[in-house]
Amino acid sequence: MTNKLKITFLLGIFMMIFSSNMNAQLKPGELVDGIAAVIGDEIVLESDVNEQMNYAKQQGASETDKCEFLENLISNKLLVYEAKKDTLIENRSAAIKEQANAKYRQLLSQFPDEKTMLTAYKFRNGFEMKNAIEKIDIDQYYGQAKYQRITEKADVTPNEVTDFYNLYKMQLPQVKDEISLAQIMMYPKLTEAHKEDIIKRLKKIKQDIAGGETFESQARIYSEDEGSAANGGLYKNIYKGQMVKPFEAAALNLQENEISDPIESEFGYHIIQLIKKSGKVYDARHILLKATPTDDEIKTAKVKLDSIKGLIVAGKITFKDAAFKFSDDKKTKFNAGIIVGADGSDKIERESIPGSISYELAGLNKGDITAAFEDEDNKRKVVKIIKQEDVIPAHQITMETDYNRIKQMALNKKRNEMIEKFVNSKLPTTFISIDGRYDNCNFKANWKKESIKK
Repeated sequence: MTNKLKITFLLGIFMMIFSSNMNAQLKPGELVDGIAAVIGDEIVLESDVNEQMNYAKQQGASETDKCEFLENLISNKLLVYEAKKDTLIENRSAAIKEQANAKYRQLLSQFPDEKTMLTAYKFRNGFEMKNAIEKIDIDQYYGQAKYQRITEKADVTPNEVTDFYNLYKMQLPQVKDEISLAQIMMYPKLTEAHKEDIIKRLKKIKQDIAGGETFESQARIYSEDEGSAANGGLYKNIYKGQMVKPFEAAALNLQENEISDPIESEFGYHIIQLIKKSGKVYDARHILLKATPTDDEIKTAKVKLDSIKGLIVAGKITFKDAAFKFSDDKKTKFNAGIIVGADGSDKIERESIPGSISYELAGLNKGDITAAFEDEDNKRKVVKIIKQEDVIPAHQITMETDYNRIKQMALNKKRNEMIEKFVNSKLPTTFISIDGRYDNCNFKANWKKESIKK
């Protein structure tokens, strides 16, 4: 891969960098090892550079030039710095701080106590760890927001796609074995008796609160929401539109300190207490009892899905129409059930398919449909049937077989060029200081603000 294309690729991993493994990010032994660069009032730590290099190695990168990783991080920090000044980007700092606290509590729920968790992540105290989580989330929000603002009008023509392919075709990687899949997914329906039992439990909890128990204590005891139970069910600085509609509608129809009757959402059943409301922001507590289906309810859903499969196989309904009519998966039901990968392609590397699904696909040919099987989606039990739409053997990328993939690459290149242009336009007016250990780096942009010799 030429240096030019490699740097373009590194700028293109902007989104990947921010979504890297939390465990890799949260290492205070690394966090205190020095400042690599300062951009405006944003800081890149030496540990940030090392962690991104390690992450790239884990993802299979053959070359890890530390100077290029630093330049990529500096570019991203400049976007964060500019985003915070952009009046068209909403200031979400308060909400992000609360979300960081919720993430901290969720991580804590996976350990027997706080000390064990802090030892595992090598933090001295909870305050330090919360600050690290908050920093990552703030950078992610503002960096992505500015990236999207700069590149929102990016597009490529068919001729530009062809030109991109002709220029880089010798450097494009070979595609591994891939498959295209479509699914119909259902949440097993609870029986009326099961629903009524959950609602009765919530009504009893509400009654106990009216009798003198605090909402906070009951949330800690009974709520099944890992993100808020340990904090007494509290969510602070909730922006309108942030929560699912049934939750928000119930919360905003309450008076302060009033408690709702049990309401149903896609997560289960809740009672909600509005703490305060100010404009578009509100605080609320809730107690969640998840709608976890029983074995019999899962079996009933499987029978229904197998009957739908029978109609498809008999030609009485197409898979596309069945997905639209019956699937509970909002991501795929309006797209003929097609499962799309993280890169936006409907072609998925076979080796990346989860083992539970690979097991169900074993022995299937193109066009075959699995029997109904149990799976998980966002920690909820679901039942699925999956159709193997296509099988694509390993091959070199060509315009004939991979046009959409090449188009996305060309579009990413154009977006990266827009980012580079924006970054270069801000260099003359932005304070930038890079540690002397990087004096020998030959950066693509003039971060050192050296005089250009004529």
